[in-house]
Amino acid sequence: MNRAFRKYHRTIAMIVSLPLAITVLTGMATTMVQQWSFSFGISRSIILQIHTGKIFHLEGIYPILNGLGLIGLLVTGLTMTGLFRGKAKKPS
Repeated sequence: MNRAFRKYHRTIAMIVSLPLAITVLTGMATTMVQQWSFSFGISRSIILQIHTGKIFHLEGIYPILNGLGLIGLLVTGLTMTGLFRGKAKKPS
């Protein structure tokens, strides 16, 4: 069972890594441009369009896919830790 969750976790991680990295990096860049007056040579509105998926015309589903991917990683990762296994019975 643990081997199957490792396989699923690895597959989900490969699929979700690029969209999550884009979301994180553009979110940080937006904050830096807005709050700290940092300049990347790209306007804040373009960074926000990339961040929300609007530039790819995915603004309606992009956050849902990111969220589902993260939930999948959390479930498979927590299952592999063994936190939800019952206590082993002592042999008598």
